Amino acid sequence: MERTTISIVFSILASLLGVYSILIVIRIILTWFSGFRHSKPVYFLSRVTDPYLNWWRSALNLRLGVLDLSPIIAMSALTVMQTLCSGIAAQGRLSLGIILTVCLYALRSVVLFIIGFCLFIVILRLIAYISGRNIFGPFWSMVDAVSRPLLYRINRIIFGKRLVRYTTGIVTAIIVLAALWAGVHFGTGALAVLLRRI
Repeated sequence: MERTTISIVFSILASLLGVYSILIVIRIILTWFSGFRHSKPVYFLSRVTDPYLNWWRSALNLRLGVLDLSPIIAMSALTVMQTLCSGIAAQGRLSLGIILTVCLYALRSVVLFIIGFCLFIVILRLIAYISGRNIFGPFWSMVDAVSRPLLYRINRIIFGKRLVRYTTGIVTAIIVLAALWAGVHFGTGALAVLLRRI
């Protein structure tokens, strides 16, 4: 195949994957609203996107309380494929370095999102604790369902069996998560520079 033909084919594939990603994002957002569930456009959208999302839900059971995190992985897989197709379209060729760099950035995106989400939840927990907010509503129950196991694991790693104040545990978790986020962000950037040379 000629270089321009490869570029055109992979450019079209990248565009189609981008459109499909947008449809999935719309579908995910519409699940938050019960009033739209029985309309024809939503029915069509669910017929197009649900098989893909359901495959990821059954393959990976990534539920944290009421939150289903499998769509994040599903979107990341589409992003990897779209970025890979865009890279091939731009370069006119496929190399091991391109594949490894795209996979690294996709993994980085997922990991940074999860760490950022956990950081956000723990910060919310700290704000609620300091301000003395009513923490017995459904929103705070969800925040607690995510933050409790996270705080327990981080504090167990840092402090072992030693008991610490609740605020100390939360602040420590925030520092650990922020450091982890920065380490992943900058570490993968440096690694990607090396992988591109392959």
